[in-house]
Amino acid sequence: MKKNRKRIVQFLALILIVIFSACSSSDSPSEDDNSEENEQPEMVEEEIGELLPMSDPTNIGQWTLNTDISDEFEGEALDETKWLIQGRNGEYKSNFVGRPPSQFSTENVRLEDGKLKLETRWDPDYNFSPATHPRTGEEFKNITTAAVITKKEFLYGYMEVKCKAADAEITSSFWATGNNTEFDFFEMFGDHRQSNKLWRDQELWWSIHDWSSDGQGRTTYTEHHDLGFRVASDFHVYGFEWDANGLKIFIDGELFRFVSKATINAYDDVANSNGGNGAKENFVVTKPIALWFDQETFPWHGVPDSKADLELSSPIGEKEDGKVDFEIEYLRVWQKS
Repeated sequence: MKKNRKRIVQFLALILIVIFSACSSSDSPSEDDNSEENEQPEMVEEEIGELLPMSDPTNIGQWTLNTDISDEFEGEALDETKWLIQGRNGEYKSNFVGRPPSQFSTENVRLEDGKLKLETRWDPDYNFSPATHPRTGEEFKNITTAAVITKKEFLYGYMEVKCKAADAEITSSFWATGNNTEFDFFEMFGDHRQSNKLWRDQELWWSIHDWSSDGQGRTTYTEHHDLGFRVASDFHVYGFEWDANGLKIFIDGELFRFVSKATINAYDDVANSNGGNGAKENFVVTKPIALWFDQETFPWHGVPDSKADLELSSPIGEKEDGKVDFEIEYLRVWQKS
């Protein structure tokens, strides 16, 4: 009887051991099936996927993020190892202090809520220096703006910007210079007041310029497009794939426009009254460039004439600070790996 009891106890103990082992193996990873290790690459892929072009989320193009230029603007202050704030320590790239009547101020740049914010201010007491434009004699007065430029250049790639234009008679621009060229990806004017230009608050305007000794800054190609939405009303993602064959423009991840190098070079400069390059190629953007974000006044489109005028389209709670913001959530630049 005792022997039978002992065998029963041993048998029950064996069953418990088997059950416990089964439970343990199902809850814990083994050498052959490490569930935590299997999940981790998926998480990494997901994180990397968030930093792929919106236009190419599966990375068919085999893009590699250029971290020297890309910026998520998550810090407390702009990373000045990456960026020149135009005017910092008296340094003005391209000798450009702003377009009269506005002038760049180093005080008009801030990071806030994970965004780069460039300010246009009603600033009549600002110490404008110089007081007039050295070439045209136009007066700098009342309005300060801002510009930032990448300190490193690159050649060809895909640029993606998530941003919202300033809602005022002021430009919000993303452009580039380098090697005697200028590449204006967009120059947006957030709030047109002139009756014949009201639609231009929905405009994508982009251009190429030749700043060589022969080109003298002439426009060698330009286009104007109606995006179908106000550029100052909400954030949108603007993508530009630039290579030796031309330019593709993407809006919120969708292909909006492709312009080939051949099309750009065939552009009739004289007929379109845009200067042009004559016998030289119009597609001059074939060397490394640095990227700019800035705000400028375009007097031919109108200029704010008072603090109230500048803030006319600002939300009710933001009409007393004398400024409007061009907001950039991120800049990402990818190149072919």
